[in-house]
Amino acid sequence: MDKVLIAMSGGVDSSVAAWVLKNQGYECTGAMMKLFDGESGCCSYADADDARAVAHKMGMPFYVFNFTQPFYEHVIERFVSAYQSGCTPNPCIDCNRFLKFDRFLKRAADIECRYIATGHYAQIEEAGGRFLLKKGADKTKDQSYALYTMTQDELSRTLFPLGGMAKAEVRGIAEAQGFINANKPDSQDICFAPDGDYAGFIERHTGKPSSRGAFTDIEGKVIGEHKGIIHYTVGQRRGLGLSAKDPLYVCEVLPKTNTVVVGPNERLFGTVLTAEDINLIAAKRLDVPIRVKAKIRYRHEEQPAMVWQTGDDALRVEFDEPQRAITKGQAVVLYDGDTVVGGGVIS
Repeated sequence: MDKVLIAMSGGVDSSVAAWVLKNQGYECTGAMMKLFDGESGCCSYADADDARAVAHKMGMPFYVFNFTQPFYEHVIERFVSAYQSGCTPNPCIDCNRFLKFDRFLKRAADIECRYIATGHYAQIEEAGGRFLLKKGADKTKDQSYALYTMTQDELSRTLFPLGGMAKAEVRGIAEAQGFINANKPDSQDICFAPDGDYAGFIERHTGKPSSRGAFTDIEGKVIGEHKGIIHYTVGQRRGLGLSAKDPLYVCEVLPKTNTVVVGPNERLFGTVLTAEDINLIAAKRLDVPIRVKAKIRYRHEEQPAMVWQTGDDALRVEFDEPQRAITKGQAVVLYDGDTVVGGGVIS
């Protein structure tokens, strides 16, 4: 049977993914990616201990790979740069793109593993000469949005054992097998900023305080002072510190002038976006406009739209109905039913 390297985070999902594959007869090896130094968040010492305990319980070899430098370069630096540029990034997508399905896959090849596997709730199918990425069967846990950057080669060498399973079933297996992490809560936060204070993380990382600047209304009138553009994202209402008759929301972040534009909620709605740094999965290229459903953030409910490929690395998406807070730096992911057509970074 083929050899598979399983990315084990110490959580219940990757542990059960390993159990499923081992019971299917694969020759399994577990490994954790050490991404940064920290006592909290993912890849902590406690997480490594949990992953190692599960691997050893199943008689699997287990390793820890030091990926701190590529994580710093491709995830943390991109995260910081995006906020400083007035964008709102998704570092989990970058981690999948540059670490899990790049560095980890290369490490698997180094130790002669044909496949890698993760605990993602998504599915891979082969049809019409292409590998397709599809939603997980448990729609409440589907993670296909964060995987849209996967290439044909990466899809051909990846296994998602939990794709057809429900979360409750996964927990049940972990409990039945006596896994130490059977009831471990799911991680909800960005791993390197588990307290959710992204601006504070950026200031500590750069060693520089945020530069204060002007809040303006939609006509350009200065109405207050902000704490620094890294503290704000489009659609935000809380933490502005502005007194106004009606609620105000962040409508635009302008790094060139160090300005944050605020206005009423109705100014947040738009029907058109452009995207760059695109990746298509279901086709090599979109030669004609197609109907899709599109998501503009992970928790966004996908919406009907038309999409055009306007260049080698560019898309235009036009929604049937206005969408709230289309945000630069976030990913737009396109679906045809349960199949991921592709996606890109909102520009």
